[in-house]
Order: sequence, then C-alpha cells, then structure tokens
Amino acid sequence: MKSAKVVIMGMGYIGLPTAALIASKGINVIGVDINPIVVETINNSEIHIKEPDLEGLIKYVVKNKYLNASKCPEYANVFLIAVPTPLKKVNKPDIQFVESAINMIIPYLKEGNLIILESTCPVGTTEKIAETIFRKCPQLKNKVYISYCPERVLPGKILYELEHNDRVIGGISPESTKVALDFYSLFVKGTLYSTNSRTAEMCKLVENAYRDTNIAFANELSIICDKANIDVETLIKLANRHPRVNILASGPGVGGHCIAVDPWFIVSDFKKEAKLIAASRNVNDYKKTWVISKIKGIASEFLKKNKRKPKIACLGLAYKPNIGDIRESPALYITKKMISEGYNVLAVEPNLGHYKGIRLYDFKKAVKEADIVVFLVKHKEFSNIKMKNKSVLYFCEK
Repeated sequence: MKSAKVVIMGMGYIGLPTAALIASKGINVIGVDINPIVVETINNSEIHIKEPDLEGLIKYVVKNKYLNASKCPEYANVFLIAVPTPLKKVNKPDIQFVESAINMIIPYLKEGNLIILESTCPVGTTEKIAETIFRKCPQLKNKVYISYCPERVLPGKILYELEHNDRVIGGISPESTKVALDFYSLFVKGTLYSTNSRTAEMCKLVENAYRDTNIAFANELSIICDKANIDVETLIKLANRHPRVNILASGPGVGGHCIAVDPWFIVSDFKKEAKLIAASRNVNDYKKTWVISKIKGIASEFLKKNKRKPKIACLGLAYKPNIGDIRESPALYITKKMISEGYNVLAVEPNLGHYKGIRLYDFKKAVKEADIVVFLVKHKEFSNIKMKNKSVLYFCEK
C-alpha cells in the first residue's frame, strides 16, 4: 500500500494538510482542486491557508515530488474526498461538491481501488456514493472498496492531530473497512476503530452536536446571569468545583466549520427526534443577536451622555482564540452587523493581515481611540491591556 498513488479531491483546510502528511511518508499524492490559483500556489511550494508548520512541509513534499497539485484527477489506487459540505439557506446540508467530486473520479476508477469520503455528510451518504458508482460502472460492483472516515482536527494543530488523533473508519462492507484501515495505518499513529459507514457518519455529527449542546448551556447561562446581575465566569468556576460538573466557558456564539454546521445535518434528517440538538443550535445562533443588543445598549447610553457616537473597538474576528480562521465566526458576524448599521467600529484581528470590506486596526491603537472596548475573542495579544475611562464588555473569557 505504501507504493500506492493517492488522489485527494479538495485542497482546503483538511485536504491540503492531509495531502502533505500522506506525501511526507513517501507516498505519491495528487492534490486536486477546481481553483487554478490554489493549484498554482501549491505547485509553487506555497500555501493558501494559514496553518502552523504546513508551509515547510509543503515545500518539502513538492520539492521532492511526493505531492503535485492538479485541476483534474488521475488513475490511482486511493481516492480521498475532502471537499466542503456547507449549509443551504434553510439549514439543510449541501453535498453538491461531494457529488461533483465523485463524478470527476468515476472515469478513473478501476478494480481494487479504495474510495474514502472524509467530508462531513448526512447519514447514508457513503452508501449513496456507492450506488452512484455502481450505477455508472456496474462492472465495479463488489470490486472496489468504499469507506467513510471523518477528520477530528483543531485549527492551529491540524498536522499534529491528523497524525496522532484516533480515527473512526466505517466501510460499506467489512472488506471496505479493512482496506481503509490498512491505508490510514500508513500515516496515523492514533488508534483506528472499525465500524460501518452509517455509524462513522453519525459519529462525526454527534461529536460536534455534543459540543454545541454544551456550549449552548454555557451561553444560555450567561444570558440568565446577565439578567440576574451575576458574574457568569465566577459562577461557572464555583459550579465546576462539583466533582461531576464541567460547564464550558460562554462566548459570543459558536463558529467554525464543524460545530456551527454539523448539528443541522442531524436536525435536517431527524426533525421530530432532534429537539435538544435543534434548541442548542438556536441558542447559540441567538447569542450573536443578544451580544449585538448589549453593545447597542451601551452605545446608546454613551450617545445620550456625550452627544456623539462612540468609537467601538471590536477585538477579535476569528471564531476561536489565536488563529485567523473566520469560518462561521460569531465575532465576525457581530462586527459586520454593527458596521452595516452605521456604528463607528474599529475592527481588530491580529491573526489576519487584511479582510475584504473591513478596515483592520492595530489593537493598541484601537483600544486607545475607542470609547467602548468589546472583547469577542480571547487572543493572546489582548491580555494585560490597560484601559482607562472606557466602557468594557467581555463576551469571551477574561
């Protein structure tokens, strides 16, 4: 298997690091992306996403010809699908990119191939992929191996976690599971757990729905504590002294490509049953609106008192601390909403050089000029900031 040729469809936040990791083991990898700029960037030994240690690894594997990027797939032994699965406007999963990727690789499939889906998908998607392949290539039925293996990575630590985290691997048959497990054992040091494709698909969704539900509890608690004039951080620290209580920190909402999206995949297919999961999603989405209303309230008081609009420093645009990832970021949503409604906002994100449509300020300059300072993300740069004569709002940990 180590002499295998691997085609990876999608060179984004998961596909590119996965391609780099596999290629670093001396395996020939073709990274496919429909964006010609992405393809050119990779082949120039550069990266289009921000992730520690990735650029150096890309330089190594491209220079040594273990990784090559292309707009089209090629004949290979393994085909791995790592394309986006966003939500449609009505919070339903959109798997058009998965379907497109499958249609692209079908002309290159041959007997003995392994097809792996890593993209987050509704339960049953892997089986539907198999049906599509076998319908279009009936000669391949029972002659190729098809499995699902979801990623479990943390932005900022993707390469490490791809290699060291445990993985769940589920095939459409025991044989498919076994072949996929053998493949992942080439580059994953974590424990590999075997199951079927439906269980593996649901496992990915459940992991993030669980986290979303726990965050929703903390976020709802923060709203209640605000009304009760109780410091929520102090309350949570005290409650967590109970040996069986572990309440998470509250925030301005929930962001990222997984937690803010994946629970809707369950709700979409199990509307009547997924009541708690749906409620948690709604709580976390509402938290953004609640934060905006709190900022507006302070701004209104300032206007009445000082007869001018306040300058509002919004600290942090990313969806979590110390990274520049803004996917589904509640902080970004809050900042953009305030700007669109005419508020004088000084946006700060030290992990981004620029952001289209928003002027970014140096955080020290923004804090100095601002009348109201809003902490949306706990970036390390924001610690030990001295503020005098400012209204300060914390919507993340202090």
